[in-house]
Amino acid sequence: MAASTVNAENVKKLLEGSLLKLGFEVYTLKVGWYNSVLTTKFQLPYPNDTLAVVLLSTPDMFEQAFLPFMEEKGCQGVSDPIDQCVKHCVTSALTQNFPGQKVDVSYDYEMLPSRKPKFLAQTAAHVSGAAFYYQQSDVSDQPWANKKMFGVCVHPKLGGWFAIRALLVFQDVKMDPEELQPVPLDCVPSREARIQLLEDFNLRWQDWSYRNIITPSQTYSQKQKDYFSTSPAQRPALLRSWGLLPELDDTSSHSPEEHAQFEILGSDPAHQ
Repeated sequence: MAASTVNAENVKKLLEGSLLKLGFEVYTLKVGWYNSVLTTKFQLPYPNDTLAVVLLSTPDMFEQAFLPFMEEKGCQGVSDPIDQCVKHCVTSALTQNFPGQKVDVSYDYEMLPSRKPKFLAQTAAHVSGAAFYYQQSDVSDQPWANKKMFGVCVHPKLGGWFAIRALLVFQDVKMDPEELQPVPLDCVPSREARIQLLEDFNLRWQDWSYRNIITPSQTYSQKQKDYFSTSPAQRPALLRSWGLLPELDDTSSHSPEEHAQFEILGSDPAHQ
């Protein structure tokens, strides 16, 4: 696409044309909205009006993108299969729609050499209006004393049944300077519900309960729940039982280091 025809509106339209059918949602934001709520060390090195896009996966992504990706033997090596699928979908969409465009892509699992995440996924989702990021500071008269409670995003329709997958910065595309920042829907407005949400997420995330803090329009299928409920190191075996990975012989089983990599990549509840 010629640079003169690239703007925020058609970037969103083209990405949605490629990715909605695969179970993703696309939200635009200004880099300045993101940077304004973060300290310097987490800010993106682009002008305030630069276009960024945050990409969410919905429950449909598993059946519409991930399983077909595995059936086509797209998974290579020991890195997380879901991550490989998301990267494949994003790369294909950018190659098809924006050849020659400068796009800085950061995935939710990527870290900088300093061990900081390449981008703060939940902050990006909040400032784009995609989901409300509930943090400990959003609870008045906190009941946890000095205990740290990590925050979590809630989607206005899906509750917690989604994941934030990537941030795309279109380096040469600017948003309208007059465009106002959207306000995410506060779908957990009461103090009691926010306490319940943060406690469910921090203390009981394995039981999925935090995802149902609102009545969701859609949840993960049973097959998807089975996948994410399985220990990351055991997911390759599950995929083999589904016929989506080749059987291993005795000489080609994963090393302890490879098993550890699966564990690290798949253990974050916000990544599932």
